[in-house]
Amino acid sequence: MSTNTISSRAQELSENIYHVKSLISQVEASRPARRPVTLVAVSKYKPASDILDCYNAGQRDFGENYVQEFIDKAKELPADIRWHFIGTLQSNKAKALAATPNLHALHTLTSSKTATLLSKNLSPNRTSPLKVFIQINTSHEDSKSGLSPLSASDGDGEDRETLISLCKHVIRDCPGLHLEGLMTIGSIVESKSSEENKDFARLSETKSRLEETLRSTLEEAEGLIWGEEVIDGNGDGKGRRQLLLSMGMSSDFEEAIRQGSDFVRVGTGIFGQRQTKSG
Repeated sequence: MSTNTISSRAQELSENIYHVKSLISQVEASRPARRPVTLVAVSKYKPASDILDCYNAGQRDFGENYVQEFIDKAKELPADIRWHFIGTLQSNKAKALAATPNLHALHTLTSSKTATLLSKNLSPNRTSPLKVFIQINTSHEDSKSGLSPLSASDGDGEDRETLISLCKHVIRDCPGLHLEGLMTIGSIVESKSSEENKDFARLSETKSRLEETLRSTLEEAEGLIWGEEVIDGNGDGKGRRQLLLSMGMSSDFEEAIRQGSDFVRVGTGIFGQRQTKSG
């Protein structure tokens, strides 16, 4: 491959990152003030050279879907990259995933068993807990992983207790983990809709209901930390904890931000169309 080709690809990626970040900034400016949105560049199937080009353009957060691909890239690329695992994680691969020191966040937690394995097998070289998001299947599609949402239309049955129980397990029993928030992959139908995205609305409602439950059941005296502390603005310096939201991809990240997303996962919008795994 010629030097000109490499330079052309690096320029393309740099321009794509700039464009996506510009769109993010425009939407952020139109919503109530809150933490800045984190752009996770989804780099699955893409070569390490593409990731390095994005890194050199200032991008630090990257998302991978497959454990071995993630491990291989993490060994080859700069140690200060913040890696986000965003694929379905089988419990038998949790130990290998956890061993990478710069694994920054897992967006797809769905079971207490996996949480325990991650917490017990984290690299001894870590300097902070692993941030975890619990995946919520807001669209109720059989093809998607995740626990049921806590929206009013979904009732308050056994599924509600499963989610609350997992949250408490992470907070109380997994010292190596930090419950960061909730994640969803919305349906294609909602992604293409010109109306409010119902999947994003369900995740936002689930967040609010879950925060209320955690605040009322995890007493302040326990000293347990979850989510992010937000100062109330009443002047006394006291803050409330809130969960963060990971929702929105290349086709719908702007709407996701409008509806409260804190992390957006953009692949095609940065790297272009990707090959299939066997391609």
